[in-house]
Amino acid sequence: MTDSRDRTDDRETAMPRKGAARTAKLASLPLGIAGRAVGGWGRRLTGQSAEEVSATLSAKAAEQLFEVLGTLKGGAMKFGQALSVFEAAVPDEMAAPYREALTKLQAAAPPMAIRQTHRVLAEQLGRSWADRFKEFDDVPAAAASIGQVHRATWHDGREVAVKVQYPGADEALRSDLRQLQRFSRLFQAFVPGTEVKPLLAELSERMNEELDYQAEAQNQRAFVKAFEDDPEFLIPRVVASAPKVIVTEWVTGTPLSKIIADGDRDTRDRAGRLLTTFHYSSPVRAHLLHSDPHPGNFMLTDDGRLCVIDFGGVARLPEGIPPHFGEMTRLALDGRSGELMELLRKSGFVRRDADLRAEDVLAYLAPFTEPLAGETFHFTRRWMQRQAGRVGDTRGPDFRVGRSLNLPPEYLMIHRVTAGSTGILCQLDAEIPARAIVEQWQPGFAS
Repeated sequence: MTDSRDRTDDRETAMPRKGAARTAKLASLPLGIAGRAVGGWGRRLTGQSAEEVSATLSAKAAEQLFEVLGTLKGGAMKFGQALSVFEAAVPDEMAAPYREALTKLQAAAPPMAIRQTHRVLAEQLGRSWADRFKEFDDVPAAAASIGQVHRATWHDGREVAVKVQYPGADEALRSDLRQLQRFSRLFQAFVPGTEVKPLLAELSERMNEELDYQAEAQNQRAFVKAFEDDPEFLIPRVVASAPKVIVTEWVTGTPLSKIIADGDRDTRDRAGRLLTTFHYSSPVRAHLLHSDPHPGNFMLTDDGRLCVIDFGGVARLPEGIPPHFGEMTRLALDGRSGELMELLRKSGFVRRDADLRAEDVLAYLAPFTEPLAGETFHFTRRWMQRQAGRVGDTRGPDFRVGRSLNLPPEYLMIHRVTAGSTGILCQLDAEIPARAIVEQWQPGFAS
């Protein structure tokens, strides 16, 4: 076992556990942003342009937002990760500080003390837990929202990743999500065109699943079975699990975050194609949908496979993705507004009291089908920004239509994960054969 006490401060965890302490940190966000806005007006009066002031406020707001979310871990960090996939929708002149802050998000979280990590391992794997490893590195290799990951060698020689849940993570998760819901209007400005309030509600509903590492292990085993021996995908096998510790095979690869930062064209396109194939094929192959699409959960291995990790949150789809989605997409793509409106009403996507014209609904939805119009589509930040600006413009016609549409609760996670995956594609700047992938895996689209 690695003796790393000289490298890691042997204190109790820096994760604030008491609700009052966490609430105070989260409450500092709206206060700080409001204070900077007042200062911004002052700088306007002294001659700075609106664009200069806006860029300055954006940079400082992003820095504060993700510093607080990362330091708190728990639901705050989980929310920050969920926001990260929508970074591509942020206008170019404001996006740089967001990207920098998001990159720092995971690294900013302070690790648990060594004694505390060992205590959790003993509680979960038994007092002789160390005998199950040949080596165990006490310095975490990565920080997750409710736990940290250590690299180790299992007793049989396999390299493994050991995810250890932070003590008090359940309390912190509940406290954070309650407070974040209070500030949902504030966070809306960071993700134009995306509804923050339903996102927070969904994270709250998934909370118990996220906290149970044994349930995560079951999800991961199901994905391993579905993608076993696949030449293009790699799901690490589960080696051991307990409610607050999970041990899986260690995989080395290039994270999508690095490919987004400096990957070449072929690598970007391959990563995008594999990510899209995984998203659409999983409900058919595993009857599950990986519901935590942020770049930290995907990597490309040296042999070109897409490795997927973190299965704490999944959508269970025993019948796969409902064919209504594919049928609606096809009708919108073909411009068949009357049939589209009829199917939307029948499926509960249009409220009975909504006064909408079929052609207006088609005009709202059709741009989202652009990636399927040709053999390939180039996903770019500019395209994402156009969509976000279109649906988020309170003065435009699409805003009223969007507000009048209804997303049935059973479809919320599917929609959110699809939007998140699309955000990653735009960050990757990937050109992929999206239509062929959807035709192969999305029920209802090809018929």
